[in-house]
Amino acid sequence: MDLATKEIDLTTKPAILIALIACLTCSVCATNARALESGGTDKTLVSWVRLDNLDQRGGSVLTIQSGDQFDGIVFGELQPRKWMPGSDLFKRTQEEQSEYLAETIDNNTVVQMAISYKGDEIRAYRNGRIYASYNRTNIDLLTAENRLAVFGLRHVGPAGGDRISGAIEDARIYDIALTIDQIRSLQPNEKGEVQPYAWWDFEGDTVTDHMGQFAHSKLIGEAKLDDGRLVLARDSALVAAGTEENIRQAARGQVPRPPYVAETPRMPDQVPENWLTYHLAHPGPGVGMPGDPNCAFFYKGLYHLHYIYKHNHGFAFAHVSSRDMVKWKWHPTVLVGPNTGHGMFSGTGFFTKNGTPAIIYHGEGSGRNQIAVSTDDRLEKWSQPKKLEPKIREGQDATKIAHWDPDAWIDGDHYYALSGGSPGSGKPPTLFRSNDLKNWDYLGLFLTNDAPDVQKDEDISCPNFFKLGKKHMLLCISHTLGCRYYLGEWKDEKFTPDFHARMNWNKWDFFAPESLLAPDGRRIMWSWCNLPGAQSAIQSLPRELSLPDDGVLRIKPLRELKKLRHDEQEERKVVVKGGNSHRLQTSGDTLELSVTINPTNASEYGVKVFCDANGNGFPIAIKPSDKSVTVGSVHVPFELKEGEPLQLRIFLDKGMIEVFLNERQAAVNMKQHAAENTGVCIFSEGSDITADVKSWQMHSAYSTTD
Repeated sequence: MDLATKEIDLTTKPAILIALIACLTCSVCATNARALESGGTDKTLVSWVRLDNLDQRGGSVLTIQSGDQFDGIVFGELQPRKWMPGSDLFKRTQEEQSEYLAETIDNNTVVQMAISYKGDEIRAYRNGRIYASYNRTNIDLLTAENRLAVFGLRHVGPAGGDRISGAIEDARIYDIALTIDQIRSLQPNEKGEVQPYAWWDFEGDTVTDHMGQFAHSKLIGEAKLDDGRLVLARDSALVAAGTEENIRQAARGQVPRPPYVAETPRMPDQVPENWLTYHLAHPGPGVGMPGDPNCAFFYKGLYHLHYIYKHNHGFAFAHVSSRDMVKWKWHPTVLVGPNTGHGMFSGTGFFTKNGTPAIIYHGEGSGRNQIAVSTDDRLEKWSQPKKLEPKIREGQDATKIAHWDPDAWIDGDHYYALSGGSPGSGKPPTLFRSNDLKNWDYLGLFLTNDAPDVQKDEDISCPNFFKLGKKHMLLCISHTLGCRYYLGEWKDEKFTPDFHARMNWNKWDFFAPESLLAPDGRRIMWSWCNLPGAQSAIQSLPRELSLPDDGVLRIKPLRELKKLRHDEQEERKVVVKGGNSHRLQTSGDTLELSVTINPTNASEYGVKVFCDANGNGFPIAIKPSDKSVTVGSVHVPFELKEGEPLQLRIFLDKGMIEVFLNERQAAVNMKQHAAENTGVCIFSEGSDITADVKSWQMHSAYSTTD
């Protein structure tokens, strides 16, 4: 019956009235009403637990998970002996935990931990007292058909392997955010006044959710029920789900997925006002996190680039193509788990000996790097991937092989494949060789010696190895420091680096690089820019890399970006007195600026963008005494030569800023600003400066305007 449209005679049909009242007040309808009211994000997780020891790290006493997303009551993951609201890639986790109290209970004491999610407010409670409180954007994890409840394990899937050792006396999930008084009133093994969404008291011989939401469950490893408690060891867990198939997948460590539907990312009909206009960024569906660029080619008149995003079937490669690396078109997503048999983690593109595009990447969850070859000219069809299984000869030490982010190339008659050194493993990059892409020999370590200026605990991930000028470059990341490069000699199947420098200056602002060789010989690179308050999977502007005879790397913005310019303005010989600033005629937040400041004795000088009416704005400043340039909060090492002018190329795209310094250095940042604050100023401290300025408004790369 459609209660919204069906007329009911309440005077002659009392039975229907009673049924209607019962329907509107039953737990199922109340649950649905609450979910609609809160957007499905409100919930509370509660668990009573005894820990075997306080030195364990990263397990969860209760997690609710849907696909790759999860929220959980996690112990000691970021800081030892501290509880925290765990979440996928810490999206709903407060990473600054200095104020969190360290746990002190002994292994005979039970503690109640609860986390409530009300709108975008997250609160953690320990024994009925507030433990942490902060705001994050919450998500709906309760209404998905593939939802899981997980105990012991932080979450199901890769990288979720840390577990709790102890005993859980009672655990429950509520589909509302309980108040502190409601949490204090709860007692283990008693239902309480507020009806749970799901509830386990672990009494009896079988695991039972008394509310029926998670009707199926599986004890894993040595997990067991004992005297009304769920007892967990370091190799055990409990998973619960609504269907038997979801349990079967979860018990194998696989994340249950909804039915596979092919998809092509696309821009929405109504593009949000704050979205970037000429940077490539993921428009949806799914989230580009991580957004590593991968597998780049120029093939038959088109540039092709892939990047990682979260498809609802796990990590996938989005595929875009372009004729000029400025305007991009999305292709159907075909490199995804249902087609490959595993998720897609970082790798690179290369060509076979007959000129066919091929890709090498890490197969998420497969434990191996994988190779596939294109079977069509649009790069929308690929062979089934094959594992790179190296032959280990007698006497070789294979324990160094990380089977991690790979790269591949041709040198002479051989294919070479490089496996990066994974974070936290202590394993260095290793090298393999093949004649046919099928049979691989293990050659040992890729580096002949320790890399200069690099700490022992830094990894080499997302590697990309190629000839540049008279040397070879290894472009890669350290997970602690971001994008960097090594220059050196490739000889006798070994790489000897003699120079190292960074390309990232703040967190993961410039991360996971990838490059290609353009048909005119230019080396073009991108990096994923993980910036606060921005879209996901933002790719940096393409950069041209070159290495002239002086051995100093040159970094220039892609020359094809000039196609987006319009409305040029020029101001020559602008004089700014020391201690003052000059407001330029140009303004905007989709803008390119070319600024040349003549040699000066000023102590600090530069450009401010996103300026308000009073000239206050975001500074891009050089301080010669510090041998650095600041781009807001980002500090970049940079020194002018004697008598050299400062040459800035500045690109503004809504809140994103990319700066190129004298073709020798570059940096990115993000600045949220009021819509009316789009002024540009030149400023100086300590002495006068003279500047020449050109500026251009920039067209959108997503419009038909040339």
